Amino acid sequence: MPQNLRLDPVDLEILRRLQNDARTTNRELAAGVGIAPSTCLDRVNRMREAGAILGHTLRVDPAMLGRPIQAFLAIQVQPHRRPLVEPLVAHILAQPETRAVYHLSGPDDFLALVAAEGVAALQRLVLDELTARSEVTRVQTMLVFQGWDGGPLLPPAPAGQPVP
Repeated sequence: MPQNLRLDPVDLEILRRLQNDARTTNRELAAGVGIAPSTCLDRVNRMREAGAILGHTLRVDPAMLGRPIQAFLAIQVQPHRRPLVEPLVAHILAQPETRAVYHLSGPDDFLALVAAEGVAALQRLVLDELTARSEVTRVQTMLVFQGWDGGPLLPPAPAGQPVP
C-alpha cells in the first residue's frame, strides 16, 4: 500500500465491513458507515486504485469439491537460490491440489497448503510431484484437522489506544 494513502476511521470501517462480507452492496455499506453511497463508492475505488483492496474472493469448502484431505507441506530445497524459486513455485501452483504457497525464512523454505481427494492422492503429490524434483530435499506433511479464519485485518492501533 502506498505510503501516501491515509485511511481514516470511515475507511477502516469500510474495510472491516467488506472483509466480513464482500457481497455487501454499496448502498448497504454506505448506510452502515453513515455516508452517502456516492462518497462510499469513491472511497472504495480510491482504496482499490491505491492497492489497499486487492480483490474479492469466494471461499469454497474443499470437501464439497471432493478434496476432503487438507495438509500443509513444509518443503526444503537445496540449493536455496533465486533462480530456483520461480520455477518451483510455478510447479507447485500448477498442481490441482495446491491452494496457496508461501516462501519462508527458517528451517523450511516453502509452505504449501493443499487439498487432496484422499491419502493416496496426497502421497502421489508428495512423491511424484515434489520429492521427485532434484532440488527438493525434504517434505514434511502436516494434516489439517480443522481451521479457523481470523477477523478483519486492520492497521495496528496507535500506542496507548485500544483496537477498534
